[in-house]
Amino acid sequence: MTGNEFQQLGDNFFFVRGEGNGRFPSCNGFLLTNKETVLIDAGMGEEKIREIDKEHRIDVLIVSHSHPDHIRYWHLLEDRFILMPRETPESVTDIQLLAERFTDTAEGAEHWAMLAKERFGVRPMRLPDERFEDAQVLKLAGAEIEAIRAPGHLDDHYCFLEHRSGTLLSTDIDFTSFGPWYGNPESDVETFRQSVEKVMKLPYSRVCSSHKPPVEGDATDRFQAFLDAFDRQKGVVLEMCEKQATFQEMVEASPYFRNGLPDRVVQHVFERAMISKNLALLMRDGLVEETDGHYRRVD
Repeated sequence: MTGNEFQQLGDNFFFVRGEGNGRFPSCNGFLLTNKETVLIDAGMGEEKIREIDKEHRIDVLIVSHSHPDHIRYWHLLEDRFILMPRETPESVTDIQLLAERFTDTAEGAEHWAMLAKERFGVRPMRLPDERFEDAQVLKLAGAEIEAIRAPGHLDDHYCFLEHRSGTLLSTDIDFTSFGPWYGNPESDVETFRQSVEKVMKLPYSRVCSSHKPPVEGDATDRFQAFLDAFDRQKGVVLEMCEKQATFQEMVEASPYFRNGLPDRVVQHVFERAMISKNLALLMRDGLVEETDGHYRRVD
């Protein structure tokens, strides 16, 4: 493989930079070439997948989790062997059901399904040929890929440790400046934090995420910054409660996305999920109280 879009991680093992430097709605991919060719995630771009397939013919597609940026171009490989997490529900085979899983209202689901199909070209997946589970070692393309379940971001979210090169694929523990993303109903803040703490303790020589360039050597500072962002995100909601505010007022203020997403329906879905999860934690810890639909900080 040549060009700055590909970076060698080990023998016959490559990082593939996604379109737009791996930013959503794309993601980085990971390629193993040997007697068989394995691609991890299918969101780096249609042309890149076609280019790789033309040069090597992809035999196996591994899906790290069922978010649209990770399955976006799976249909280019629909006739290949597909591996998927044990936890991925069958809703992945129906865009409307997938939309209902990822949103909190009927309006949001209908809109999400439309965007996925028409703007991003996501197609319903078929059921996998095989499923993997936590701690399972996949011996493919001369590699030993340990599947590591890391829920919280999504129930079926997995990371991978390739033992021979010491490469940790942290997928959506992604080291972005935004920090942890938990904007779906099934996402869970504390579970996500525990997953980060679990993954950062693994024995690795480099870390590659789905949306940022590889990090060589010790990535403790990157993991810690990602962990610190959980507190920063919770603090944003606490600050909004300094003066009484309704939940809808917080959503409209857009503390996380700062009204920067081009689609406000989707933005509100994500804001509602992330604000509500942090409000629940703040109320549990006695830092915020609710009266007649208004939330205020407890002194």
